[in-house]
Amino acid sequence: MLRCRPWVLATACLLAGFSSAAAQGLLGAPPADAPADNAAPPPAESPAENAPAAPVQPGSPTAVVKPFYEHARLEVDPAQRGHFTDPAKSVLDKSDALRKSGQGECLDPNMALDNAEYDEAEIDKSLKTIEAVKGDQAKVVVAFVASGNPHRLEWKLKKVDGDWKISDLLSVTGEWALSQYQCE
Repeated sequence: MLRCRPWVLATACLLAGFSSAAAQGLLGAPPADAPADNAAPPPAESPAENAPAAPVQPGSPTAVVKPFYEHARLEVDPAQRGHFTDPAKSVLDKSDALRKSGQGECLDPNMALDNAEYDEAEIDKSLKTIEAVKGDQAKVVVAFVASGNPHRLEWKLKKVDGDWKISDLLSVTGEWALSQYQCE
């Protein structure tokens, strides 16, 4: 029986609103044997692939998420807790308390990388993001390749006192959500 997680549907809806070129850039090119749409064949290299990535705007949701891909394991660092809001902040705080009590770990240390073994160069080369903002809510969908396997995560953010804060992190690939962890 096929199961569909709510965040998978949410991600599909999010991506449906993007242009096909943007979605193709995040999701990869269609298979070579995909049927044509009565259109001319695409050029060998599309302009979107040659264009430099748009700069990340300071203070944007993507700017909040980006450091977690520049510095592995940053999401479990208590010094970074100011970048989070509930429910994610509560889970991270409970994980910190559990660790300090000596009773073990609750969270994997590289959740931003979907708990995968990784090579920084491979991540840097393959990392793609799409941001969607609606009022005081935002989503940043991140796609990358780790150990030859594609991964996709969705960062949910809320605007709190004028700043974007991470409220949840969901793995579309691994079917887990930070907010669902019970660190007690």
